[in-house]
Amino acid sequence: MARPDELRRIAAALDIAPTELLLDIDAADFDIAAWAAPFGDGAQLDLEEERFAVLLGAALRARRTLDPALTIAVIERDFALPPVNLSRVENAQKPFGRWNAAIHNALFALFGVTDEAALRAEVEQRHAMGGLDAFLATIANPETRIARTRERIAELTMALNAEPPAEPAPAVALPLAGPVGAVRLLPVFGVPLPQGLIGDQPTGETVEAPHIAGVRAFGIKVCRATLGGGLPAQATVVADPDRLPLPGGLAALREGDGWRLLSVASGRDGRMIGYSVNPDMEVPLDDCDPSSLAAIVSAVFL
Repeated sequence: MARPDELRRIAAALDIAPTELLLDIDAADFDIAAWAAPFGDGAQLDLEEERFAVLLGAALRARRTLDPALTIAVIERDFALPPVNLSRVENAQKPFGRWNAAIHNALFALFGVTDEAALRAEVEQRHAMGGLDAFLATIANPETRIARTRERIAELTMALNAEPPAEPAPAVALPLAGPVGAVRLLPVFGVPLPQGLIGDQPTGETVEAPHIAGVRAFGIKVCRATLGGGLPAQATVVADPDRLPLPGGLAALREGDGWRLLSVASGRDGRMIGYSVNPDMEVPLDDCDPSSLAAIVSAVFL
């Protein structure tokens, strides 16, 4: 959540009271599911699969906790399950069926089973015997998140109702070295295509270019939250074909007549990997034609 000083600046720009920016999650007409809907991928929930994801997360936590030798480093080395994916499985961030084959095989090995049916039976048996009870409460659930949100909103309300800290004296502005350049507007492309692709058709919209953008930069309408709620469908990103993607950033990959947005990270061997959440996929970017890649240099969330 934003800090009190950030909320005050946003409220001042909108000419409203800072507390008007806060949600009242206890209001009779507030529905957290409806509020969160724009940030999801639109997939229909399968409650049985969501239940198994929680049980699997608890079983994996139990497996680690009850075996002190089974450290995070050992799991990555011996079972090829990276820490980031270990954490996501333990927190039931998506159903088992949406994990790729590599994660499936790592989980089979961790639980000493040969296939999905055996894994499900093993997890259900541990749950029936009470072996997961102590760990289920540690899995993130809506009630826990709502309680934490309620506490944080109360803290922010108290802070915003208090006197704001005194503003420091404004710094003396230095003369500009030269004239300020004109704002450069870039054309925006993008229509939603199947499998998370973004079609290369003009939208008629424009987006402001950041100062680091090259001459070939252009805008891409995100269209769908393929990288999760952090980059919602209504956002527009600026892609620069003259810059190669770097780990920790985002990339646009040319696929046929469209683009695919990917988050970029380094694999254990130092190779760059591009990740998509919806659909769930990994792309070895070092194997891609550099001319098909563009670094994302800015994003506008409007």
